Amino acid sequence: MISFPDLCIKRNLKEMKKILMPMIAIFLMASCNEKQETKEVIKTTTQNTEIMQKEEKQKIEELLNVYKKSLNTSDAQLAQSLYTKDGVFMPTEAPSGIGSEGILKSYEYVFSQIKLNVEFFIEEIEVEGNMAFAVTSSKGMVKIHANGAEVPEANRELFVFEKADGDWKIARYMFNKTKPKQ
Repeated sequence: MISFPDLCIKRNLKEMKKILMPMIAIFLMASCNEKQETKEVIKTTTQNTEIMQKEEKQKIEELLNVYKKSLNTSDAQLAQSLYTKDGVFMPTEAPSGIGSEGILKSYEYVFSQIKLNVEFFIEEIEVEGNMAFAVTSSKGMVKIHANGAEVPEANRELFVFEKADGDWKIARYMFNKTKPKQ
């Protein structure tokens, strides 16, 4: 025979099971939902980062197009305006232009020697925070002012960009000559 206290304990256990089982189920479902929410947050963050990087790359491509315009129009001031204040321009076979005034003088010298008509080909752009780099190549023609000759021009370029006051600027730029493909 079951005593009264044993009967109370059995009844309490049954009642506790009725209460505990749904609570455990709710807890498990909630924890699964949190994992799903976490996955969705990670996915959304990744997608937003990819979109932002794509937008930043597009801004750098636009900057490179303006830079190409400065070269093809021999506009030293436009070229200078695309650099950071402490930027460095490292042309082949010429002294580096350092800082705004040095960059302006370098481009004025280059444009006094030659007239460019080139096209840029972007091979790679990588963005990391407020810094980025681009690897490009260019190909076209150059007119040498000293003798009037027009010859093929081809270069490989490395740009380092810095985002300053919300705008991408050239922080460092160097190039070297390659043999033009005929």
